[in-house]
Amino acid sequence: MKKLIALALAIVMVFGLVACGAGDGGVKTYKVGVAIYQYNDNFMTLYRQEIESYFKSLETDTVKYEISMVDGKNDMGEQTAQIETFITQQMDVIILNLVQTSSAEVLIDKVVAADIPLVLINREPLGETDESYPGIVNNDKVCYVGADARQSGTFQGEIVRDLPDQGDINGDGVVKYVMIQGDPENPDAQYRTEYSIKALTDAGIAVEELVNQVGNWDQTKGQEIAASALTQYGEEIDVIFCNNDGMALGAAAAIEAAGRKVGEDIYLLGVDALDECVEKIKNGTMTGTVLNDHIGQSHKAVDVAIQALNGEAIEDYYWVDYVKVDAEYVNQ
Repeated sequence: MKKLIALALAIVMVFGLVACGAGDGGVKTYKVGVAIYQYNDNFMTLYRQEIESYFKSLETDTVKYEISMVDGKNDMGEQTAQIETFITQQMDVIILNLVQTSSAEVLIDKVVAADIPLVLINREPLGETDESYPGIVNNDKVCYVGADARQSGTFQGEIVRDLPDQGDINGDGVVKYVMIQGDPENPDAQYRTEYSIKALTDAGIAVEELVNQVGNWDQTKGQEIAASALTQYGEEIDVIFCNNDGMALGAAAAIEAAGRKVGEDIYLLGVDALDECVEKIKNGTMTGTVLNDHIGQSHKAVDVAIQALNGEAIEDYYWVDYVKVDAEYVNQ
């Protein structure tokens, strides 16, 4: 009988321990939905990995973050369905990297209606400078974290402007260039395209556009555009500007295949400062890039998301500066 009582007590103790473990034990777990426009993007791969690791680094004995991260596959329909799923799952906060910036209002409205804080990242929604637009400025729980793409374009142009020959590597008196754009609907692509050339013309440098084509941030497409341009225009091309480093890596391969040499008879610029591109600047096979600070931006996005989770007020915009990366920078 005593053995049975002892066994019964032991069973009760075990179930008691299990019940304690199953309870929250004072731990608060926040559900975080992260929607990325496309996993197949060199820069956003670094960005999303840093979001996840930074959230984990901020966990404590009493606060945990359950991250649900999804790939929009560069498909607006896919991303819309993902956001609707996040809403159904009652996420505590959503971090959104838009597929289409022109469709921001639709997704913002869905999240706002569900009363979920929303942190937009990396791709600034179109129309947001208009204060009558309901997206960011008139929603207390919505903000944007990113970098001013005008600055990145300006820095690209200034790197060329500050070269000994100011980009006119073949000495014909005009900087003839190829522009490989990202998504033409994306303000980052628009501003980098415009302001890189503006930095040259503002300095009184004569320019001529030979090619301006859309590479959609894709390395393979960047290589195809550069290869075609090099075949068509050959040594007329002084500079190839790329809106991101992924396309610049493709252009670098095309330049090599065409028998051209960066720094000797052509210049090549990108944006993002991917490790591969910084290495190319070190060894002279790329002229320059612009550091798009994925660590600074991702950490700021996470910090702001946590502020919103804590019920703290958030600003409409958070800007993280770009940094010029040229031969002088990497040698330091």
